Amino acid sequence: MTGHIGALLLGDARLPTGGHIYSGGLEPALVAGMPPERVPDYIRARCRTVATVEASAAVLAYRAAQSDDPSGLESVHDALLARTTSEPLRNVSGMLGRGLVRMALRLWPEHPAVTALVAIDRAPMRPVALGAVAAVMGIGEAAVARVCFYDDIQTVASATLKLAPIDPVDPVSWVLSLEPLIDTLVDNVLAVESVDDMLAATAPEAEQWSLNHAGKTRRIFIA
Repeated sequence: MTGHIGALLLGDARLPTGGHIYSGGLEPALVAGMPPERVPDYIRARCRTVATVEASAAVLAYRAAQSDDPSGLESVHDALLARTTSEPLRNVSGMLGRGLVRMALRLWPEHPAVTALVAIDRAPMRPVALGAVAAVMGIGEAAVARVCFYDDIQTVASATLKLAPIDPVDPVSWVLSLEPLIDTLVDNVLAVESVDDMLAATAPEAEQWSLNHAGKTRRIFIA
């Protein structure tokens, strides 16, 4: 496989992995008082923090899955857990990762990387599952990083349409305007060589918002 179609599939919200339940933290941000006109700034901030960390984990997971010993996926997973201090965010990432694992088990049940994913002692966080599945599909590591950034951006952009009164064309312009930033961040992510130098940028306020949101009974998205 060349992986070209695989890269498109992994960036497609219609892939049956449960992505529709997640707003990329936008719903709790708006509930906390962030004005809708700041959503583009919010997306950029996520690109430099949460998405960068997750993309670096996805690339390291991709490399581990391609190696002779894919059990290294667990150490990548542990490193990402350590960089995700909010338990609700860990849980939602695990739910999304479990959707990818379910797909992988149906399509490549005997692949060593899929076996290693299943062996992780909790539902694999989405970036780790994404990197492993991308390796199975034969997608290049730069494409893996881009898919990770695109997914985060488009998750927030599409959620905005359900949460704020905006023109549906506006999120399209937000996504397109971020290409130069993504190019730079992809280069940074690909330079990461091991879990020891895995990026660890944080977004403390977003983590607090996720904790507040977890206790709410009236909400559209789980996080």
